[in-house]
Amino acid sequence: MGEIREEGFEAAYHICNITKEEEVVSLMDFAVKTYGALNIVIANAGIIRDGLMIQTDEEGKVKKIMSLSQFQSVLDVNLTGCFLTLREGAVRMVNNKWEGLLLIVSSINKTGQVGQLNYSSTKASVALWPKILSGEFHMKGIHHIRIVGIAPGYVATPILKNMNQKALDTILKDVHIQRLIEPEEITGLMKVAAENDALDATTLEITGGVLYGNRTIAK
Repeated sequence: MGEIREEGFEAAYHICNITKEEEVVSLMDFAVKTYGALNIVIANAGIIRDGLMIQTDEEGKVKKIMSLSQFQSVLDVNLTGCFLTLREGAVRMVNNKWEGLLLIVSSINKTGQVGQLNYSSTKASVALWPKILSGEFHMKGIHHIRIVGIAPGYVATPILKNMNQKALDTILKDVHIQRLIEPEEITGLMKVAAENDALDATTLEITGGVLYGNRTIAK
């Protein structure tokens, strides 16, 4: 937030556990009280708790499982938290007739990733939400709120940039532009979504061209 203010913009924060309904309500009320209206809501909070559903030992016996907590905690944040954030934002936009945009952050892993049964399941779900929610709004005559999803690929976060270089090179072999996506490129796409009223009821991928290991050389 300090960086935002250093650039000359206004910023405020409110600590919130997005899995708690009453805290999300408080967050939205804080935003309205601080700025007088609510026009863009971004549901981008997410966690990972990676692991295989079952792991076996040398004898083929199950030695470890993905715990219910490991599975449920990801659903609580990535699904329930997203739902509450969008719902409470939409309630205020509808009741006050504020023109608005609900932005949902999915992931390229919505296509399925081994070891991420929990995470991929949540991202596949929210990738569908723009189509579903826009249909619900259309049915009720709510045409001043759009819903757009953003599905990033491999992003230049500190975790990825500082990972083992050989492992990173392996990842980038499957990316057409041969580099990680910069965070500014994702926010740039969000800005486009906010400014272009024709973008609605869809999830946009921003991956740099992830090829999913399909590197067959034509002869």
